[in-house]
Amino acid sequence: MVGGVAWALGSALAFLLLDPILAAFLAITGLCTWVVALLARDWDRHSSFEERELSRARRRAAQRERSRGARERDRARWEAHQRRRSGPTGG
Repeated sequence: MVGGVAWALGSALAFLLLDPILAAFLAITGLCTWVVALLARDWDRHSSFEERELSRARRRAAQRERSRGARERDRARWEAHQRRRSGPTGG
């Protein structure tokens, strides 16, 4: 926040003392730098890749557990289909 106040004071001073085009360049550059610094403050506060992958793995495991019955029915239907295909033909 202190950087924002310093940027505002510096920009106002630049417009008073310098050419308006040069002052505008300095104000815009300073604003962009301040916004990037503001957004980068909590760069390291996010979860790690491993933590996110562990969370995803848990969600996938829960989904597999919920759909276990449907997968077993599909497997039984597929095996029955394969038995019918490989059985003797009445030709």
